[in-house]
Amino acid sequence: MRGNPYFRGGGKLAAVVVALILAAAAAVVDWLQPAGRQEPQPAPPAQGRADGVPAGSYTLTGMIVNVADGDTVTLRAPDGQRKIRMDSIDAPEEGHDAEQPGQPYAEAARKHLAGLVAGKTLTAQCYEKDQYGRDVCALMLENGQSANRAQVEAGYAWAYTARRGDYLRDQAMPALQRQAKAAGRGLWAQPGAVQPWKWRYDCWRQRQCG
Repeated sequence: MRGNPYFRGGGKLAAVVVALILAAAAAVVDWLQPAGRQEPQPAPPAQGRADGVPAGSYTLTGMIVNVADGDTVTLRAPDGQRKIRMDSIDAPEEGHDAEQPGQPYAEAARKHLAGLVAGKTLTAQCYEKDQYGRDVCALMLENGQSANRAQVEAGYAWAYTARRGDYLRDQAMPALQRQAKAAGRGLWAQPGAVQPWKWRYDCWRQRQCG
């Protein structure tokens, strides 16, 4: 059966009407929306520290007024001087007396650390106090990296892996140590380098310093 010409054109007319209604509705919405307003966007994912150093439970800021050895410094904070034991590393031991002789590269490690931090105002990300009352911290340099990592990377400290890693908060340290050792940097230029925790036990306690 041939259709009625009126109804054949009706579909096109209805489509035009619907399009006009939608366009008018969109215009009304745009007119009601305040100028400059934008639809909310998803928040960007939270970013951690670029260097990945674990955040501390408290911070200390002040000038480094003394470098005792390759992993211990004194920071002058507003409330007084604070001794800081640098976290996740262990540097060659300085000698104390005939019964507690020092290790090779101990003074080189101290000098390297002094070159990084002495006389500078820095912030320490601290985790706790140790049994000697020292603040255990990552000492942050002006460039945002940690002096702790710099010591290991340059071959002037070990990643502190004693006691199955109980003292190792910064998990980047072992890889930095491997790189320094492979390159023969710092103390790794010597054959048979001894970890400080082993030195303290074998040499200082057992009198076996060979």
